[in-house]
Amino acid sequence: MDILFLLVPLSVVLVFVILGVFAWALQAGQFDDLEREGGRILEGEDGAAPGAARPLDTDQAADRPATGH
Repeated sequence: MDILFLLVPLSVVLVFVILGVFAWALQAGQFDDLEREGGRILEGEDGAAPGAARPLDTDQAADRPATGH
């Protein structure tokens, strides 16, 4: 029974924290345009992704030793 003196105020504080984070997300515009952001992942990008593999130049390929495979 004594644990309720800890859990009830703790749960009330947790509810206020969750409501505060939700209010911040609303003010920051996180929920403004869900359709555009959801469809953006399906669209192709014009440029290559950072760190994407690029073909070697012929000069760079000639400098590398043969692997023997």
